Amino acid sequence: MAEPDIIHPPSLEDPLAQEPPAISWREFPWWLVAIISFLVVMTILIIRDPDVSQAFEFILPGIKTTLYITLAGFGLALIFGLLAGLGRISHNKLIRNIAITYVEFIRGVPTLVLILTLSFVIVPAVTKSMGVNNRDISVELRAILSLAIIYGAFLAEIFRAGIESIPHGQMEAARSLGMTARQAMQYIILPQAIRNISPALGNDFIAMLKDSSLASVLAVRELTQRSRLHAGSTFRFPESYLVLTFFYLSMTLTLSLLLRWYEGWLRKDAK
Repeated sequence: MAEPDIIHPPSLEDPLAQEPPAISWREFPWWLVAIISFLVVMTILIIRDPDVSQAFEFILPGIKTTLYITLAGFGLALIFGLLAGLGRISHNKLIRNIAITYVEFIRGVPTLVLILTLSFVIVPAVTKSMGVNNRDISVELRAILSLAIIYGAFLAEIFRAGIESIPHGQMEAARSLGMTARQAMQYIILPQAIRNISPALGNDFIAMLKDSSLASVLAVRELTQRSRLHAGSTFRFPESYLVLTFFYLSMTLTLSLLLRWYEGWLRKDAK
């Protein structure tokens, strides 16, 4: 009687057994290919086209001001957002209502209107009450304060959601160990909350980088303002604004890819 055939499992060395699944053309990141293609074309034009190169050289110094406004504004916004976020969950009714008023007021007015109001109404009123000459406050500082106050309201909701995502039992456990509520919040709750909300904070940083272009209405010589000046003086509007798009797209794409890598690292680390 013939023995039945035994089918052995594929060997680990079998290349067919280890071949990764093919990526469907529908899932391929065509959006990334399109954006990189635009950046490559613009790079070639900057190198070879004298008009585009001239626009690039004129606008380039504005990148320093753009990054300065974004970094300084976001640093202050983190402080405002954390304080307002803690105020939103405070048991003190006065503090909670002040925080809610701040958040809802900022969220209810367009960003451009707020920048103009804060720069030309609130700052002069505060400087006058403090006996400071309004002209001593630079337009860069006005832009930084405006963006910080505006984004502080949005970050407040992110901090509030992050803190509330931590199980309440951890606060109770910390208190049972003899910690005060402040110590438990500082050493137990906030570190976990910040880790959870760090991708959202990264998204808001990218959003502030783009919204820093609104500082051009205050005549701050960042990227957008320098592009407008170059276009107005040379009438090279396509070259000026394509180079401006190149700058912003390069920065935001780089930051977005870094943020995606960081989110993947967080998911991998959590497993």
